[in-house]
Amino acid sequence: MITVMRAGPLTTVQDLGRPGYAHLGVPRSGALDGPALRRANAMVGNPPEAAGLETTLMGCSLRFERAARVAVTGASLQGASFQGAFSQGVVEVPAGSVLDIGRAATGVRSYIAVAGGIDVEPVLGSRSTDTLSGLGPAKLTDGATLPIGTAGGAAVVEGGSPANHPTELELGVWLGPRDDWYESRELFENPYRVSPMSNRVGCRLAGSALTRTKAGELPSEGVVLGAIQVPADGQPLIFLADHPTTGGYPVIGVVDDVTPLAQARPGTTVRFRALH
Repeated sequence: MITVMRAGPLTTVQDLGRPGYAHLGVPRSGALDGPALRRANAMVGNPPEAAGLETTLMGCSLRFERAARVAVTGASLQGASFQGAFSQGVVEVPAGSVLDIGRAATGVRSYIAVAGGIDVEPVLGSRSTDTLSGLGPAKLTDGATLPIGTAGGAAVVEGGSPANHPTELELGVWLGPRDDWYESRELFENPYRVSPMSNRVGCRLAGSALTRTKAGELPSEGVVLGAIQVPADGQPLIFLADHPTTGGYPVIGVVDDVTPLAQARPGTTVRFRALH
């Protein structure tokens, strides 16, 4: 059992999500930085789909009521302590000890895997917290408790190379289905910045507003992970894991891989590259 001593601004239980339910209005959800969660799970001997914790910027503090093997990946941490400091890696935590995951020095989200996984009740086959719909376990609060499953497979030992969190990203985009509603070339000509208003639902961008070429409104239509929706202000919004499954604003294109946005801090420069 884990007791949450300090929950941080947003710490949630996440696994690889619940695909296959968009027709019911349920997005995939899951870890925003899937590779980081998979790496953490491998480091403690869990299967890739095991549930861990995703923290946001300020980390969290956890007391382990029984001994546990724990791995931390994702953001480069300014401080993480357990009988000494570590930034990323694996630690054996004795029963009754407190592990403090500090604030992110670079990147945004840290991933905490515990041997055996976080064993909360699954909803539609996943233990992920969906911050938009409320499906899955509630976000962590101070004093909350989390069960740990039974540890299983052999851990994968990985090197301690620092995580790479660039201050400028280039994202590949497939245009459509509503690229004819805007001067779509502008999307590739102008740099944007990640807005502080971004969250697990979407990454809001700030920069030159896209020029609209068609008047009127669209009926709501399906949207997917990575869809670039353009609201009335002309500023692109990239849908992330907890996105709604339908929307009424035009979608100018779809980002082929949104993973880098999981660690993109406000102010990060984003440029788009057309895919053909």
